[in-house]
Formats: sequence, structure tokens, C-alpha cells
Amino acid sequence: MAVDLETWVRMAAFAGGGMAMGLGAVGAAIGEGYTAAQASYAVSRNTALSGDIFKSMLVGQAVAESASIFALVIAILLLFLDLPAPNMLQAASLFGAGLCMGFGAVGSGVGSGFPGGQACAGMVRQPEMAGKLTTNMLVGSAVCQTPAIFSMVVALILMFLDFSRAPVSPTWAALIGAGLSTGLAAIGSGMGGGFAAGASCEGVARQPESVGPVTTTMLVGQAVAQTPSIFGLLISFVLIFKSFPESSSLQAAMALLGAGLCMGFGGIGPGIGNGMAAEGAVRWVARNLKSAGDLMRIMLVGQAVSQSTAIYAMVVSLVLIFVV
Repeated sequence: MAVDLETWVRMAAFAGGGMAMGLGAVGAAIGEGYTAAQASYAVSRNTALSGDIFKSMLVGQAVAESASIFALVIAILLLFLDLPAPNMLQAASLFGAGLCMGFGAVGSGVGSGFPGGQACAGMVRQPEMAGKLTTNMLVGSAVCQTPAIFSMVVALILMFLDFSRAPVSPTWAALIGAGLSTGLAAIGSGMGGGFAAGASCEGVARQPESVGPVTTTMLVGQAVAQTPSIFGLLISFVLIFKSFPESSSLQAAMALLGAGLCMGFGGIGPGIGNGMAAEGAVRWVARNLKSAGDLMRIMLVGQAVSQSTAIYAMVVSLVLIFVV
């Protein structure tokens, strides 16, 4: 059965839209469920605060939901996108966009649930700190959403940039690799940022006067945890905007696809590991304010070592793009 070009592009767009929303629903649902579980725990300890806890739960869930809303937007665009002049590279770019947004929403959705849940639990310990806990939760959750935003930006570039003048091979592999690089790397950074933000809310509830040092440590730790997703974004931009000579060789295409996979998978562990290091530092700063400086230093050194594996992945990805 012969399949025309427009049908191939539509097939890729529909598959990408399904992947975007299907994967995008995973993280947000887990994060929202965790927030609700902690809210139930908090209400069981002090039913008099059920109203405030309920409000905090809904706010936390709303932020976690935003990652899946990004995925919904990309999915809807892919399903109803106008295709005036379809080409084979458009099929690859649309499918890559769906993969990018789908994977990119997972970590941010899960990560945003941790500060939401810990803010609800913290209100039972310190009812008078409800306002500061909510603020801390919103700041920490917002940072968790940045990897999903990176993924949405790459997805939109893949969807709307004109690749018609580029050779089909190996550019098709570069475009799919670009989507995988940012999308997969965003998983670790989104979750890692959530670990730090959750510990921050817990720390503020445990020691209200520690809110300043705890928030500072959280933001520094989250900033480092975001770097693997930035590496993924960098590799995606190289794969999207670099011109590749036409080649019928399969190894040229696999090198570019491998570069995206390398950086994507290579960014997951460092993002989570950096978040764990930040989580530990934030938690203990709240318990021992005098050691905040030492804890910050240990956190940063530990994160730097954890980060090295993401740098290795980026180096190999660049070798695959420029050398192999």
C-alpha cells in the first residue's frame, strides 16, 4: 500500500502528540498524588487545620499540574497543526517534539509534588508559618518546572522551524536526537529540584527562624541540579541548528541519534544525584544553622562530583556530533 508524504507526516504528528500527553500525564499525577497523601497525613494530625491544608494542597497540585498542561498544549498543536508543505524532515521533527515534551514533563511533575506535600505536612507543626511555607513551596515548585519549560521550548522549535532545505539523511536523526536530549535530561533535573524544595519546606516547618538560610541553600542546590537539563538543551540546540552534509550512510545518522540519547540518559542520574545532595544540605541547615556555611560547601563539592558524569555524557555527545 502506497503512503503519501502528508500521511507520513500526519502519522508522526499523531504519534508525537500521543507520546507528549501520555508521558506528560505520568509525572504530574504522581506529584499530585504525593501532595494529597501528605495533606491527608496532616489533616489526620490536626483536623482543625483542614481548611488551610486543603488550600495548600490544591495550590501545590496546581503547580505540579502545569507540566502536564505544557504537554497538553504541545499535544493539541501536534494533532491539529496545519501542514501547508509537508516533507519527510517534518515527520521527524514533529515526532521528536512529542518525545521531548512527553519525557520533559515527567520529572517536573514528580518533583513539584514534594514541596507541595511537605508544605501541607509542615502546617501541622507550625500553623503560624503557613504563609511562609506556601511561599517557599511556590518558589521551589517553580524552579522544578524549568526543565519542562526547556522541553516545551525545544518542542516548539522542532514544530515550527523550517527544515525543508536540509538533507533528509542524517538530519532526521539529529531532530529526533534533539528531542530526546532535552526531554530525557529534564527528568533528573525536575526530580532533583523537587527533593531540595521538599526538604526546604520541611526545614522551615521544623525551625521557622531558619527560613532565610534554608531558602538560600535550596535555591543554590536547585540551580546546580538544573545544569544537566541545560546540558541537554545545549546538545539539542547543536543538533537542531548545525548543518549536516547529506549522507546515505546509516552510521552518520546513528551518531547523531546516539548523541541525543547519550546526553538525555546521561543527564538523568546527575540531576537526581544533585537533588539528593541539596536535599541533605537543606534538611540539616534547618537543624544546625551555625553549620550552614560548611553544609553549603559540602553540598557544592558533592554536587560537582555528581555533575561530572553529565559532563562526560556531554563530551561524548559532542564527539559523536563533530568527530565521528
